[in-house]
Amino acid sequence: MTAVDALVLSRPDITDTFRQVFARELPELTLHDAADRVDPLAIRYLMTWHPPGDIRATYPNLEILFSLGAGVDQFDRHDLPPAAILVRLVDDNLAEMMRDYVCMAVLALLRDLPAYIAQQRNAEWKPLRVAMARERRIGLLGLGRLGRAVIGGLRGFGPELLGWSRSPRSIEGVRCFHGASGLEALLPQSDILVCLLPLTEETRNILDARTLAKLPHGAGLVHVGRGQQLDRAAFAEALDTGRISAAFLDVIDPEPLPRDDPLWSHPKVVLTPHVACQTRADSAARAIVAAIRRHRAGELPAGFVPRDRGY
Repeated sequence: MTAVDALVLSRPDITDTFRQVFARELPELTLHDAADRVDPLAIRYLMTWHPPGDIRATYPNLEILFSLGAGVDQFDRHDLPPAAILVRLVDDNLAEMMRDYVCMAVLALLRDLPAYIAQQRNAEWKPLRVAMARERRIGLLGLGRLGRAVIGGLRGFGPELLGWSRSPRSIEGVRCFHGASGLEALLPQSDILVCLLPLTEETRNILDARTLAKLPHGAGLVHVGRGQQLDRAAFAEALDTGRISAAFLDVIDPEPLPRDDPLWSHPKVVLTPHVACQTRADSAARAIVAAIRRHRAGELPAGFVPRDRGY
């Protein structure tokens, strides 16, 4: 069989763009897009969003597994060959899209857009009290690359910004909290809570009854992390009691929801189909080319995911 260097497994429009970019930027590598037409022993770089089965046995000489998105929780790091590394996609477009989505959602919650949409459906004309952004506190869970982009977008509107991360961070203009005690301190101060966290065992179900109960009564929620982080039953109760006044959910579990799920028509919920960030093939291909060049130069690529961290 013909020796190959790289394999991309994705939609045809994405693979077509990757072939063009790789031919131009890394002509010395051969890029294939069909797993059944290559010698798996020759694969050094694998790019995909949905992991193929048994990567360790199928691609024993793999050097890098690239995620075609910002998340990597869909991959089992124990299924990688011992020498292989996992790299998430680091693309400025993803950060910009997340910034724009969260700013849209936060401003919509500040100006009671879900309530006005519900009023429109019922032919009601009822002005609500306007809250100024500078009078509100926005709590951000997750202060990585996406979180910092969101901070940059929100800063200009004037709310007080609070941020939480697992380990200590220092960000100008943001009151930063960390660890379990920091989360306990941030929640009661968050008029709107934004979850940007990656999915790990520590963050699974982090938005549970205990967490939601610590928010101020009438708080808003923007959830753009992972669906498995939200306790659906606890969230429904928080909506019913008014603890949560309204929410934007871009992620949910399962995706998509069953057609008869009440969240589809809930008047306090705006549901979007996991679109806060969408991979753009051209910029993603260029980012992966840059990562391969760094790797071949003996450097760690941007987006390197340590096996013991999970993100």
